[in-house]
Amino acid sequence: MQGFPRYLLDGSGVYRRFKDTISFPLLRTKSPSRSSLLFILFLLFFLGTFIATRLLDSAVPSIAGNAHSNTILAVTPIQTNLEKKRVPQRIEIPLNCSSANNTNANQRLTCPASYYPSPGTFVPEGDDQAGSIPEGCPDYFRWIHEDLRPWKETGISKEMVERARRTANFRLVIVNGRAYVETFEKSFQTRDTFTLWGILQLLRKYPGKLPDLDLMFDCVDWPVVIAKHFRGPNSTAPPPLFRYCADDATLDIVFPDWSFWGWPEVNIRPWERLLEELKEGNKRKRWMERDPYAFWKGNPNVAETRMDLLKCNVSENQDWGARIYAQNWIEESRHDFNQSSLGGQCLHRYKIYIEGSAWSVSEKYILACDSVTLLVKPRYYDFFTRNLMPVHHYWPVKENDKCKSIKFAVEWGNSHKQKAQAIGKEASDFIQEDLKMDLVYDYMFHLLNEYAKLLKYKPTIPDKAVELCSETMACSAEGREKKFMMESLVKGFDPNARPCTMPPPYDRLALSKLKRRQSNSIKQVDLWEKKYWDKSK
Repeated sequence: MQGFPRYLLDGSGVYRRFKDTISFPLLRTKSPSRSSLLFILFLLFFLGTFIATRLLDSAVPSIAGNAHSNTILAVTPIQTNLEKKRVPQRIEIPLNCSSANNTNANQRLTCPASYYPSPGTFVPEGDDQAGSIPEGCPDYFRWIHEDLRPWKETGISKEMVERARRTANFRLVIVNGRAYVETFEKSFQTRDTFTLWGILQLLRKYPGKLPDLDLMFDCVDWPVVIAKHFRGPNSTAPPPLFRYCADDATLDIVFPDWSFWGWPEVNIRPWERLLEELKEGNKRKRWMERDPYAFWKGNPNVAETRMDLLKCNVSENQDWGARIYAQNWIEESRHDFNQSSLGGQCLHRYKIYIEGSAWSVSEKYILACDSVTLLVKPRYYDFFTRNLMPVHHYWPVKENDKCKSIKFAVEWGNSHKQKAQAIGKEASDFIQEDLKMDLVYDYMFHLLNEYAKLLKYKPTIPDKAVELCSETMACSAEGREKKFMMESLVKGFDPNARPCTMPPPYDRLALSKLKRRQSNSIKQVDLWEKKYWDKSK
């Protein structure tokens, strides 16, 4: 009996009573074959259990044809379906560049006729049985509702879209899951190229799930749809115009910037790979061992506020706790950007973010660095920054008194190391978890989907538009541009995958509470800073 588990020997509940009524009388008998009888009894017990189980299993198929056996049928199919849901399915979408080998140099590459698998393989939106329930989107997705609010009552007419053409670089139309682009003016560098490339990757990630739509996109930094021009009882509805940033005085619709898929002109890799580099860069030097100064490196010539920042650099007469470096991109390109690794710039306890001519793509790189982000008061916002909280994700710095504000921030952080380190970690965790590439695509999906719902007309392909797909862009690309496209290429999709669940819009009270909390945190820092400098007089 040594091989039996203790719970079978000692027992409890029903089995213990079973043992008391059967085993004990057998043990009390004086018969010489008592051991043999006990062994046979145990053998029959376990053999009977095994046979009964097998019979029950074999009975299930025959019961399946019995309309009156619903109680048993309800269990097995549900378990089977759940098991299938847990198995991820992957459908590869190859990049077909075979037409690139043609001998006619003037022949334009065309998109494959059957670019995606048939619509029957796609999961209908809202079909809860098609896959596991997706997680909720981060809170910053709620700003999608706010950005589209100007058209909530009126909807969006074709005439409104046409009015946005005045400054747009291109028009994007999606019909039946395929993209068509009409270019009005080439953007600076490859902003338009990689923005369009990103949208094409979204179509590969969620093929057949985006509705037909028609939009205008402006790749210039500065927002142009001025809110006050569209207020009042006799005013017209504003033109819907997409771009990378906006401010409180404008109504431009913010969209993820081109650098998420790479910025070849300055050798910044696509976001998914770069996030890994930044994560590794954070491990090179523990926060407590980092240089106890505020670091900034960039092009100061694009804005007065950055030129003003140069005054905060260390000198023979003053040390404001900052280490400022002017970046010469032309010189860097000659040396293959050897000194511009973003993953290698997480060596200071503090890093400064300051806007350029408008918002800067550098904000996400700085926030990802574990260092405390000293954020010089910004004017502009992009799609994810409006939920960042002062003294939680970053430390606010005054725009009109930068040097003294930076000095105080560094002194405070070096005197409150644990708290300062926690701020840096909170920001980098936010970037790594809430701004990973899958969520960037989900933001794009929800924004375009909600926008399409507002259209009051059926989009059609413009006469001057050309079809665009990954083949027409990547197959003919060269150098770093091609390299980054291939790095960021979405190679396939899971037909059961769905975007994260869109959160509801803010109500007035919740939005007011959020803004008040942000404002109060900044006022608290201003008060601490004032007391610090008053004591220093």
